[in-house]
Amino acid sequence: MVYAVVRAGGRQEKVQVGTIVVLDRQKAKIGDELELPAVLLVDGDAVTTDADTLAKVSVTAEVLGEERGPKIVIQKFKNKTGYKKRQGHRQDLTRVKITGIK
Repeated sequence: MVYAVVRAGGRQEKVQVGTIVVLDRQKAKIGDELELPAVLLVDGDAVTTDADTLAKVSVTAEVLGEERGPKIVIQKFKNKTGYKKRQGHRQDLTRVKITGIK
């Protein structure tokens, strides 16, 4: 079983071929190919963490679409001053499918 841990937008994701992952917004159109940097590679019993070896590893992904995350509500309140503030945020995301680990 081959899988890799890739760096994706400040987070790390464990991926295999065929895995669908939701990442932070990428500058790519639907159907484009992306290459994600590997942090760790597991190929059967062999575990690779060496930076020089991982520089040769390529994890490719196909962009399936763009979407928005769930709404997050930010509320601020200060007691006895009448200060209240409410703000919402939805993160822009990109859905990708892992097509190859070489």
